[in-house]
Amino acid sequence: MSCTSQPVAEKAPQWKAKHVVLIGIDGWGSYSVEKAQIPNIRFLMDSGAYTLQKRSVLPSSSAVNWASMYMGAGPELHGYCEWGSQVPDLPSRVVNKNGIFPTIFSELRAVAPEAEIGNIYEWDGIRYLVDTLSVNYDRHVAEVSKDSTATARCAVEYIRDKKPALVNIVFDALDHVGHAAGHDTPAYYDKLEEIDGYVGEIVQAVKEAGIWDESIIIVTADHGGIEKGHGGRTMQEMETPFIICGQHIKKGYKLEDSMMQFDIASTIASIFAIQQPQVWIGRPMDVFE
Repeated sequence: MSCTSQPVAEKAPQWKAKHVVLIGIDGWGSYSVEKAQIPNIRFLMDSGAYTLQKRSVLPSSSAVNWASMYMGAGPELHGYCEWGSQVPDLPSRVVNKNGIFPTIFSELRAVAPEAEIGNIYEWDGIRYLVDTLSVNYDRHVAEVSKDSTATARCAVEYIRDKKPALVNIVFDALDHVGHAAGHDTPAYYDKLEEIDGYVGEIVQAVKEAGIWDESIIIVTADHGGIEKGHGGRTMQEMETPFIICGQHIKKGYKLEDSMMQFDIASTIASIFAIQQPQVWIGRPMDVFE
């Protein structure tokens, strides 16, 4: 699909920001934030708004929670119910013209047909959940198994070149470490601190692209974990961070309101002045100035 790298001119003045960078860290539990050396993520927390009490939907596993993040509803409505769901396990309550439950990507495409929308990810399961027909750039970074820097480099290049209205960037390696070495272990924190460096590179790319003052950065996760697993009902598995920083976002603000995974799509929709679909149950968070 050939589209311009800037959002439709007449739409942008209604938006709270012209660019949203959504960074997802698979397997990142809130319990880790206090203990980790993550200066780039802390910069975003201190400069924006955050909660460490966002709850996953059940089960506290990957596909069901990435779907809920992008689809503004829980598995009862979108139908993706398992860790690796590639198609709905239950019939989706509604589907859009592309045959998938409405996502934030398809909703942005509907209101801004010429917007640049990107999707960059390490786990190939993400591609089944975003509605790839609604994005300009869809990149599974398979080479990350041999080069852990590949995803960040791809994201940096894309942001600098395309200045996307919305880009979704998902790091998967922390979840692998959680399963192999365990959550809340030295190896887990080493990997989280490595990913924090990649977050810093992405933030720097936004600045170098000349769009920092018109951007909102979100850093969040699908689920946490306990010992070497997740999917259960412990708070270590269910509570994940939500951090949002940028144009028109409150500064140094700790969000006390309850937040669910599906509220992320609604919050992004409010940035782009999108009237969310009736089937979404998420709510925009009170993070705007």
